[in-house]
Amino acid sequence: MRELYPPIEPFDGGLLDVGDAQHIYWEVSGNPAGKPVVFVHGGPGGGTGPTQRRYFDPAVYRIVLFDQRGCGRSTPHIADGGDLAVNTTDRLVADMEKLRTHLAIDRWLVFGGSWGSTLSLVYAQTHTERVSGLILRGIFLLRRSEIDWYYNGGAGHIFPEQWDKFLAPIPKNERDGDLVEAYHRLLTSEDRDIATSAAVAWSAWEASTSYLVPRPDQIAQNEDPRFALAFAGIENHYFRNAGFLRDNQVLADAHKLEGIDGIIVQGRYDVVCPATSAWELHKAWPGAELVIVDDAGHSAAEPGIVHHLIEATDQFASLPDS
Repeated sequence: MRELYPPIEPFDGGLLDVGDAQHIYWEVSGNPAGKPVVFVHGGPGGGTGPTQRRYFDPAVYRIVLFDQRGCGRSTPHIADGGDLAVNTTDRLVADMEKLRTHLAIDRWLVFGGSWGSTLSLVYAQTHTERVSGLILRGIFLLRRSEIDWYYNGGAGHIFPEQWDKFLAPIPKNERDGDLVEAYHRLLTSEDRDIATSAAVAWSAWEASTSYLVPRPDQIAQNEDPRFALAFAGIENHYFRNAGFLRDNQVLADAHKLEGIDGIIVQGRYDVVCPATSAWELHKAWPGAELVIVDDAGHSAAEPGIVHHLIEATDQFASLPDS
């Protein structure tokens, strides 16, 4: 079983002004002359961390991590009053292009999971000529059926005890409606305590359901109020706005991926982003290899997922960029 590469530190980094009074955090590690790869984090609102550098051979790759608007080390942070109105998918795609240009990268391998798979796909469909390949995990196409499955009751049949905790902040008379909208009212409350409690419950729900075997440490991390306010606030903002995408946009535009090599790694028992989305993407983009991991859920940290993601990055390491 393959494991993560050893820990490394970045050799460059900073804050990039992307307009709208937003500055995104970025860093580069690995080989300064290596094959460029960009890590696209999930959420939206999840941010990056040192572990995410370790999916790539540091002797081969020039590893770029960045925090999307409003979260992680980007400024202004949503917990500090950052503006959600300027946080949209098209702006995030434009931010990636500004970062690529800033780093003088011609083409890069794009690596993303969960919401990161959505943003990676939209970026690749928009800037095909700038993508040398795609490695995607836990496919999320941001369709209403996926939102309803996870936030309006479907996944609650598998995790009923955690579902009760997710429902707890919502008034009982609102629990039969659209819970994404109910949470929006809580997360945007002028009462900071109400907003924070809702954010922690929303974030803990995802952490509690992302693993085949639960990880209490990850649940505790998601319950950090500052992290939760950004994570829940940004996710809810995107999900109630259909990701700022046309209906079924990612699948409809899958033909634009023709000629781009791809590997999709999907946990069989992924409750957050069920495998049907990965299967439908694979059918629409037959040039991509689909790997179903039979002993895994959603998280990129699960051993079987790690193994296949490392296998994928090693496979791409030997391929030319053009």
